[in-house]
Amino acid sequence: MPGRRYTVVIADRTSGTLRRFTISLRAAATIVTSMFLLPVLIGLGAKWSAGTEISHLQSTNSSLRLENGSFRAATGELTTQIESLENVIDELGTRSTLAPDQAKAIQHLPAVVKARAAGGNAQANAAISTVVSSLTGSPEDTFGVLKTVLQGLESRLVYVRRDVERQEQLAAATPSIWPAHGWLTGVFGGRPDPFTGERGFHQGLDISTEKGSPVYATADGRVETAGYAGDYGNMVVIRHDFGLSTRYAHLSAFNVKPGTAVNRGDIIGYVGSTGRSTGAHLHYEILVNGKLLDPLQLLTRPATGRN
Repeated sequence: MPGRRYTVVIADRTSGTLRRFTISLRAAATIVTSMFLLPVLIGLGAKWSAGTEISHLQSTNSSLRLENGSFRAATGELTTQIESLENVIDELGTRSTLAPDQAKAIQHLPAVVKARAAGGNAQANAAISTVVSSLTGSPEDTFGVLKTVLQGLESRLVYVRRDVERQEQLAAATPSIWPAHGWLTGVFGGRPDPFTGERGFHQGLDISTEKGSPVYATADGRVETAGYAGDYGNMVVIRHDFGLSTRYAHLSAFNVKPGTAVNRGDIIGYVGSTGRSTGAHLHYEILVNGKLLDPLQLLTRPATGRN
């Protein structure tokens, strides 16, 4: 039996025209069903699209949280590094400030001695300038550049620390105190020989004082010799850093032995009149690479005993 069919008549009242459309029951049911399903399908599509967008937003949020956490960690690391550098800079700044008398004594050292204590590295400064000029707007790049800059500062501070340590060593090795308490009776340079009266050259300072008075090391160093040395009588020779050495002659007794490490102000012996001497006094010499130096250029303050 053929399927049931329906005829739809559309009339135009103005012209009186009639239009007829014949449609089967199945087609009519399909059209009605489509009219009901279309809003449902649109709703389902919107729901799927919203779900996808929400999933994307959640993924983006997770990525931003991870990135934010990474930035916080990087910021904390940089903050710690900066605080560490500030502490090092404060420490080095304090250590680099010498006492006025020590600074004055170092100024009068020969250039060859000061050159041995010099250091530093200009390349570190150039590297830092180059890195700073390459800063960009990207947070990742900025953190990377800042980290590189701080590493460059750390590298520079290594050289600064080395310079400060060398300066401290030079200050410790510079003979800067009087080796005995007394009065100056002989200076460095030409003078008549006390025994013959002939013109001669005095190689150091003579400090007259009572026999048995303490004799002090004028800088940090190590005792090279302590024994009898002809015209010098009982003499102590101390080897300091940077090619410096000091001699203490005509001693009545020793308070150190060869190889003994001494600090500025340590008692190394006692005033006497041994060797070629006319009375109790200390003969004191300073040498740089074996060449004599006028001790008055470096002596800045009285001796202060440590023993």
